[in-house]
Amino acid sequence: MKWKHAAIEDARLEDLPAIVDIYNSTVAGRMVTADLEPVSVEGRLNWFREHNSDHRPLWVLRQDGEVAAWLSFQSFYGRPAYNGTAELSIYVGEAWRGTGAGTLLLERAIQECPRLGLTNLVGFVFGHNGPSLALLKRFGFERWGLLPEVAELDGVKRDLVIVGRKVGPENRTAS
Repeated sequence: MKWKHAAIEDARLEDLPAIVDIYNSTVAGRMVTADLEPVSVEGRLNWFREHNSDHRPLWVLRQDGEVAAWLSFQSFYGRPAYNGTAELSIYVGEAWRGTGAGTLLLERAIQECPRLGLTNLVGFVFGHNGPSLALLKRFGFERWGLLPEVAELDGVKRDLVIVGRKVGPENRTAS
């Protein structure tokens, strides 16, 4: 997939239904999210409003006007001492998986860390989510922790892998 007409931009409120649709498309697969049932647009309003372009952005990747994927930065642990660390979440629409959408978003996220005052990025990924773990590893993320069998999806215990990466000029890693 060539991303000729692609743009990464701050999500707008009118993007929230597409963001929720993409998120909900991952629920049934039991590989990406710990939600067991689809979420609603109304239920995600507060989450949407927690984001802002200067501190914890929520971006959409648009291709020809359509939201193909999104990335969010979320505060880690909610205490001021952790302001330099953000948790990343990336979700790609079904039609766009495997096309490099996640790569585009992750490249941009790492580039923007100095502007956002970030020195660490973390991700929480199910241990059985090989594609996401491989993508993050390509960008220099390392395993920082493991929470064994902390999730149960349809009767199957699942591990949660904590990955992290130092960011900033002294920590640049090629993708």
